Amino acid sequence: MNTPLSSSGLAFGASAYVIWGLFPLLLTELAPANALEVTAQRSVWSLVVCALLLTVMNGWQRMAAVVRNRRTLLMLGASASVIVINWLVYVFAVETGHVSSASLGYYINPLVLVALGVVFLGERLRRAQVVALGIALVAIVVIGAGLGEFPWISLVLAGSFGCYGLLKKQVGRDVDALTGLTVETLLLAPVALAGLALMSNAGGITFGQRGEPGLGLTHDLLLVSTGIVTAGSLLLFAAGARRLPLFVTGLLQYIAPTMMFALAVTYFGEPMPWTRWAGFSLVWVALVVLTVDGWRSRARKPQAVVQPAEPV
Repeated sequence: MNTPLSSSGLAFGASAYVIWGLFPLLLTELAPANALEVTAQRSVWSLVVCALLLTVMNGWQRMAAVVRNRRTLLMLGASASVIVINWLVYVFAVETGHVSSASLGYYINPLVLVALGVVFLGERLRRAQVVALGIALVAIVVIGAGLGEFPWISLVLAGSFGCYGLLKKQVGRDVDALTGLTVETLLLAPVALAGLALMSNAGGITFGQRGEPGLGLTHDLLLVSTGIVTAGSLLLFAAGARRLPLFVTGLLQYIAPTMMFALAVTYFGEPMPWTRWAGFSLVWVALVVLTVDGWRSRARKPQAVVQPAEPV
């Protein structure tokens, strides 16, 4: 607890989450591309960026070792499947004016990780964790009642990202961040390219097209930049995580949803009725309870704190 924090670790880790928190601003500039095209383009360009980085960093041997390990490959195939769902719903949320719902999803992700640990890893809930989960459930009911509909965007984002974190935890020591993302995007590439081809044949693709408002070289470069942002933020996160205690990395993960929430209220002007404020307030209380409990538990058993998922 008395070990000085690494200033470079804080800079790397915080930068990753700040980039992730500002990502909705980039997504809004990608119109008229729809969520399907943006997600497919992000997958393809992330693979291109990762391949270049692996070449520069002499990482192809690590890549080959991962591909030869059947269990690891299956785990990364599963994580690729859930993260593409997360990407698609996230882009859809931003495009349809539900940034606050996306923010809520990432706020409750640590609580989802606790629940997944109980279900799949046989972990036992401490009293404070039960209280935090109970408060979060009440918050979801309050927000859902205020919206007049099931808050599916928030729950799908939290659930998919939670599953992604759980799957990556199974291969965490065997696969570094860059290699893992490379394998995941490589597995997604055939589906992404096939989807882009189908959209192109149907006249629905925007990349490389001209003659309509919003299309052009700038639009194409912005689509390419989604791959740069994805790989870049992941490397920043990995660099920060190596230099920081786990509990600090866990606290940093709240930067992104807080920035997204602020953007939803100020920049995007999303409606925030009292029920939504009440729901978010309950979620924040639940996170305080969870964080304090994790802090106390860490003093007794360091591995008790849940590893936050990588920002992607």
